[in-house]
Amino acid sequence: MVKTLIQLGGNVISLIGVVLVTTAGVLWLFLLPSYWNPHFGSTYIGILQYLALPAVFFAGLMLMPAGVWIHNFRRRRAGQRGPELPRGNELRRLATFFLVTSVLNVIIGSHVVYGAVTYMDSVQFCGESCHTVMQPEYTSYQYSPHARVECVECHIGPGASWFVKSKISGSGQVLAVTFHTYPTPIPTPVASLRPARETCEQCHWPSRFSGDLFFVRTHYGDDEKNTATYTVGLMKVGGLARGGIMGIHGLHAASKGHIEYIATDDKRQVIPRVIYTDPNGKVTVFNSTDAPATEAALQTGEHRTMDCIDCHNRPTHVFQLPEQGLDQAMSNGQISQQLPFVKKEAVLALKGAQGDRDTAAAGIATKLENYYHSTYPQVEQSQAAALKSAIKAVQTIYLRNVFPAMKVTWGTYPNNIGHMDFPGCFRCHDGNHASASGETIPNDCSTCHDMLAVDESNPKILTDLGVTQPPPNATGGLVN
Repeated sequence: MVKTLIQLGGNVISLIGVVLVTTAGVLWLFLLPSYWNPHFGSTYIGILQYLALPAVFFAGLMLMPAGVWIHNFRRRRAGQRGPELPRGNELRRLATFFLVTSVLNVIIGSHVVYGAVTYMDSVQFCGESCHTVMQPEYTSYQYSPHARVECVECHIGPGASWFVKSKISGSGQVLAVTFHTYPTPIPTPVASLRPARETCEQCHWPSRFSGDLFFVRTHYGDDEKNTATYTVGLMKVGGLARGGIMGIHGLHAASKGHIEYIATDDKRQVIPRVIYTDPNGKVTVFNSTDAPATEAALQTGEHRTMDCIDCHNRPTHVFQLPEQGLDQAMSNGQISQQLPFVKKEAVLALKGAQGDRDTAAAGIATKLENYYHSTYPQVEQSQAAALKSAIKAVQTIYLRNVFPAMKVTWGTYPNNIGHMDFPGCFRCHDGNHASASGETIPNDCSTCHDMLAVDESNPKILTDLGVTQPPPNATGGLVN
């Protein structure tokens, strides 16, 4: 048998393959306990263990027969006879050897393939393997309502076809990261994202009747006392009720009709045409009268059937504006309202931060420290702990939302929920989208919500309801 193995594998290519397979097999055996520990090692150890190791193993398996074939091909061309086939006991020993090694290779190969696929579907791999590229999205994901939902649940979903598509797309992304050809910032919306009905609606049910949802939004002024005001309202979420479709979800998602639109920009912020098909099949076309698009622009624009993502376009990767982030931090008690002008000065510090992330964070601290040292030295002494906590909170807001290396700054990614910071609902509900018969898409406030108080310091409705303080998540209003 030894003679036959030497004859079959006596070439450099096959020997390299043997070395690679043997090395990978020994490393696999050594690392075997770590496969059952999901918290083992770092992201880069995971890349070596789950991606590099399988690559070495399968490369070795392919080199061994390739080397034998090349070696024998060269021998035949030179007129040499091939190796004699073993017989009798030698043949049985050889067959046993190949059977045992084949079984071992199948065990090791199937295990490393499973480990590689599982690892590539992990949040750790998606968010940390390409650190600079994915840092903005991964950071926002960690603070999102979906922080416990794995990336693949939304970006791939169930089924083999989308899994294959994602891996093919991922191969191109790996090359883009390797050669630094990726765009900055990463463009959204993602054109190849799986339809919301196949991902979002596996957990969320737009037809479910939710009725009116009560919300409180807290805003802090830029005066010395950081005066808090509250906006209180009822959001008409609606859904499918016994009496028919109602509210926002009912009209946009639960209806048997559907809505299509044409966007003429790559961020879907400019929508000159909306096509509504009612449950009876009647089609109504609404064109923007404020900024009408040419037929050429309409033809080349993106034609899309509306789904969840058209409003909830940042359900996980939410980036805040400075004012919004500070209102939330102050509402949660991370920044003391007792610090004079803290809201105003923090906004200036956030918007004026420059340089890389570390430099910007240090600059924020310096600006706030210098302000209170020169303007309110007594506050610097008496509220030192509160000031330190506030500075840390302001730095955190910056580090959660601004990533200079990826050119992500305040407002880079529009959020289509609402209409306070970005056009959002007003992309269509601006009162300027009209049909040929003169019908318009409504923009009346009561269409979507009933406002019970707007920027009031002590709303009567909260007193009547016995609410003396807004809930912890009041600043952001409804969770989108």
